[in-house]
Amino acid sequence: MMEKITTLLTVMQSKNHRWSLVFGLCLLPLLGLVLDILFNQLGSNPIQALHIRLGDWSLRFLGITLAITPIQTITHWRGMADYRKLFGLYSFFYATLHLLAYIAVDNNFMWGLIGTDIIESPYIWFGIITYIIVFLLGITTSNWSKKQLGRNWKKLHRFIYLAGIAGVVHYFWQLKGNLAEPLLYALILFLLLGFRALVEFTRRRLSKMMIPRRFE
Repeated sequence: MMEKITTLLTVMQSKNHRWSLVFGLCLLPLLGLVLDILFNQLGSNPIQALHIRLGDWSLRFLGITLAITPIQTITHWRGMADYRKLFGLYSFFYATLHLLAYIAVDNNFMWGLIGTDIIESPYIWFGIITYIIVFLLGITTSNWSKKQLGRNWKKLHRFIYLAGIAGVVHYFWQLKGNLAEPLLYALILFLLLGFRALVEFTRRRLSKMMIPRRFE
């Protein structure tokens, strides 16, 4: 009995160490950005660089979150499921910093200017859609929220794919010049959506095959 308890405690301690390590690694992009700000390494247009890097990492963590299910399905490795919530929350975290940078750094809390910008810049609407979805997913990640929402929790969290699409459109539309990175994100998102559609199609076909036929 004591051996089982010791083994369980060892596993839990190892799991906590891994979680802490992943948690710290997810903060490295922010640390790098802060260092670049301090040492004036953001280039000739630092505000734009700040926007892009924060938005990039929000999209990247969103993509990592979406990639967990395909990885588990292909490899049958369930280890990454423990970090799905963490990656999703980091996507929300970097998206919030991206939004705050737009409001505080770019526009200095000038709400009239922000309102005009929103009206005149359609790409911002896709950013708003993305953030609203990520925000709703972020505040409903707890087990309590899952219990309260019931079946609606799963329906709500499926909107993560819409957030990915809107985020890519937002990124693509605002850039001028090199579009390689948003196109790469679009390709990755297309593959992830395609994989989910294929799995869902296969599941439904298998489900229909298992239903016994009725003969009159």
